[in-house]
Amino acid sequence: MSPQQVAHKQGMTRKLLFAAAWLSLLFTTFLPPTMAASGKGPLVLAAASLQESMNAAADAWAARGHVRPVLSFAGSSALARQIKAGAPADLFISADEDWMNDVERTGFVRPGSRADLAGNRLVLVAPAGQPVRLRIGRDMPIARALGDSRLAMADPDSVPAGKYGKAALTALGVWPTVSAKVARADNVRGALALVERGAVRLGVVYETDARASKQVRVVGRFPAGSHAPIRYPLARLKVSTHRDAEGFRQFLLSGTGRAILARYGFTAP
Repeated sequence: MSPQQVAHKQGMTRKLLFAAAWLSLLFTTFLPPTMAASGKGPLVLAAASLQESMNAAADAWAARGHVRPVLSFAGSSALARQIKAGAPADLFISADEDWMNDVERTGFVRPGSRADLAGNRLVLVAPAGQPVRLRIGRDMPIARALGDSRLAMADPDSVPAGKYGKAALTALGVWPTVSAKVARADNVRGALALVERGAVRLGVVYETDARASKQVRVVGRFPAGSHAPIRYPLARLKVSTHRDAEGFRQFLLSGTGRAILARYGFTAP
């Protein structure tokens, strides 16, 4: 084939590809919104600590012949702000009741769809290779254990894991000794990452986060009475239009869904 014929063939190929792309764009643009998005599953905004368990639940749901849900993880406070800013999500799973209350109070939750999905525990962790020993209790010498290092926590002013942690440390009488040493993270997985990297000597995370990492070890568990019960409320949002949203919500609340969560260390709500 001559160079001219090759060039002509390449030009025709480019024109065909351009035409196909243009037709695809037109087809997508002028479809009704629900049809254009039919290839995607419902959008689930979930607390960062739910990453492994929610991915497993989404896989199990897809194995039943449904389109796999789209999962987005962040701190509950950040997710609540996204919802109130108009995020087109279907389900919201918060790591505490306060942020779900906030979203519900401002009118974004579909009535009758809210339910408690799971519970959790709060633990103190250290890098796996560091021999930190500390018995969690009233007036424990946590500041001494930290030395010149810092305590990793999700933001104690807004993020659930940080709020639970501050409450526990306050109840045990040691918050004033560590408040100036807190390394604040945007969410609990950010706090976990600081401990994993050895950037800090200790961190406060959920027990499920500690179980998900081989790079940290649990120093001790905070007493249940030192903080409010850790509950993960689930709700469908008013803006939800996906046909699978309600089905996936009910699946998460079913015996099968709760068993998946239990496998990753979550407790009954």
